[in-house]
Parts: sequence; structure tokens; C-alpha cells
Amino acid sequence: MRSKKINIVFVIPSLAAGGAERILSFVAQNVNKELFKTTLLVTGYQKDTVYHLTDLEIVYLNKPRVLKSFFSIFSYIKKNKPDVVVSSIVHLNVLIAFMSPFFSNTKFVAREANVLSVLNKYNPSSSIFFSKRVINLAYKLVDCIICQSTDMQQDMVTYFHVKKSKTVLINNPITNNFNLKTRTKSEQDTIRFITIGRLSKEKGHLRIIEALSQVDFPFKYTIIGNGKEKETIFESIKQNGFMDKIEYVAFTKEVDTYLAKSDLFLQGSFVEGFPNVLIESCVVGTPILAFRAPGGLDEIIEIGENGYIAETTEEFINYLNNINKSYDFNPETVSQVVKQRFSKDKIISKYESLFLNLVNSN
Repeated sequence: MRSKKINIVFVIPSLAAGGAERILSFVAQNVNKELFKTTLLVTGYQKDTVYHLTDLEIVYLNKPRVLKSFFSIFSYIKKNKPDVVVSSIVHLNVLIAFMSPFFSNTKFVAREANVLSVLNKYNPSSSIFFSKRVINLAYKLVDCIICQSTDMQQDMVTYFHVKKSKTVLINNPITNNFNLKTRTKSEQDTIRFITIGRLSKEKGHLRIIEALSQVDFPFKYTIIGNGKEKETIFESIKQNGFMDKIEYVAFTKEVDTYLAKSDLFLQGSFVEGFPNVLIESCVVGTPILAFRAPGGLDEIIEIGENGYIAETTEEFINYLNNINKSYDFNPETVSQVVKQRFSKDKIISKYESLFLNLVNSN
């Protein structure tokens, strides 16, 4: 029986807006403080912080890029001798993996954030920094790889040839306390759609726009997010003649407000890690219509209860038409689907069990 707390260092690139950063900092905050001593090591700058955390020790390395933090991370681990180091996002995972042979008494955990083999088709710069061979080698060095979805776990096994026994499947937890909406769409209401996410190719905004250009009923569509594809996306909206139906918000801290006043979340992504925003949408009671894509959709969406998954653009359009004609989603049901699967207690317990098993394996 251990007489002292297990010392865990969570390493992330920044505390700026980002799903991976939010989840790992949330885990660091919420694991049992009687069992674990947790520190959040941030390679970036304190001035960039968006997530303001309490009851958690945070150390900023104030480096402009992850690569430039190599020696600072190495020195921190050498000095503090943590029992477990947990990192997230592939470039940081690779960097720390190559440190791991120098610390035989520390367990290294890499939390993957994407289905990399698919992501690379739409966003080659996402991991071009490291070749497949380098990633493969790095992931052989760590003690465990956390996969957010079964698609991601399969990708690790088949594409990167990681032993399945080295992976563990842990979905993302619900990280907010959003209230269930009271508004439900009536037949007279104009249906309101929403999409939240980075404006990049892999997020598939253009195929949503293509589908919306082919419906013949009135709608409003809120797009929240920013990115390099913004001009292309809005040019497509202009060409399809429905700019007057668009509400655009580059960034907001009131995500729940926008989700609550929407009737349907439209997801166009070609690939995801495990889309936290879909969980958030369901928590407030707003269902999802998504294109089929790897990255956890089957774990989040229960068909007919909190959304639908379309295999093709034609099927997506059919769903839009049918949902507009007969909107029969119940906010309470939509919310309960995800609350039962991804509650904070349930997911944090899985992280705690993983850390305990890793340390006890010594």
C-alpha cells in the first residue's frame, strides 16, 4: 500500500481554446486529491490562457512552440520525478515519448486526440511534422495510449501497429454544467441550425452548405468558429444565395446559450477525435445530425433518440427535410443519452483506475 500520493504531471501545449487542453486540464482538476497530486505543465504562455482553473497547480514554460520546450520539460521531469506523465496531442506526445527511456521510474501516457490516418487526408499539416514511422516508434516507447473512441483505438492498432493491450478506451467526460433548455421547437417556428468548430477542411462545412442549398424550407443557421477556411466557406454561402439566413460568431464563451436556442446541431466533419461539442449540444437538449465519419459518433449518437447519422449528402438532405416536417426530439431524452454515458464521475473513475494500475504495475 502506497503511503504517499501518486504524483502526476499533465502536459499540454496551452490553456487556449482547444478540446484536448480542456479535457486534460479537467481530468487534472477532478481526480481524487487524496490519492493523486496533480500538476498541469503548460508549454505555452500564461497570457494565452482561456480556461481559468482553480484548485490546481499550473506551471507555465512560456515557450512559443512545443518543440522549443523539450529541454524545459525534460528538466522538470528530472527535478520533480513524477510517477506518471500524461500528455495530449500528437506532436507533444512524440516529443515526450522520446524522453521516456531516461526515466525508468515514471510511467508515460499519451492521450491521442485524433484519428490520425484519416485526419492527414484533409489536413496533412496536422502531423507532417512527424512521419508515420516516427510516430510509430514514439508510441512504442510510452506505457499506455489513451484513445477517445473505438475508431481511434482501431486506428492505433491497424495504422500505427500499436499493440491493443497498450491502448485503453476512455471517452471524454461532460465538462460543463449546462442547463437543460426549456424551449422546444413548434410547427410554426423556423428551424434553427447550428455548427460550432474550427473553420478548416476536415470539419466539412462545405458539405453542410451544399445540403442546405438544396432544401426548400425556411431556416436560420448559426456558425461559430474561426479558421483559414472562413473565406471559402462564406464564398460558398454567397454563391448558394442564403447569406441572409446566416448568423456568424467567431468566438463566444456563451456556447450553451447558442446551443439552447438552436433546434439541430449540424456536424459535417470528415474525421473527429471525440467531438466534445456534440456532447455539449446534447447536454442542453439539442440533437445532432452528422455525416458518417470516424471519431466517436456511434458512441455519442443513439439513432432517433438524440440524433441521426447520414451516410451521404442525399441522406443528410432527407433527414433535414423529415426533421423539419416532424420535429419529435425530446430535450430531456437527448440530454440523458449522453449524461448516462459520459458523466464526470464515470469517466474520471476510469482515469483514476488507469493511473493506479500503471503505478501498481511497478
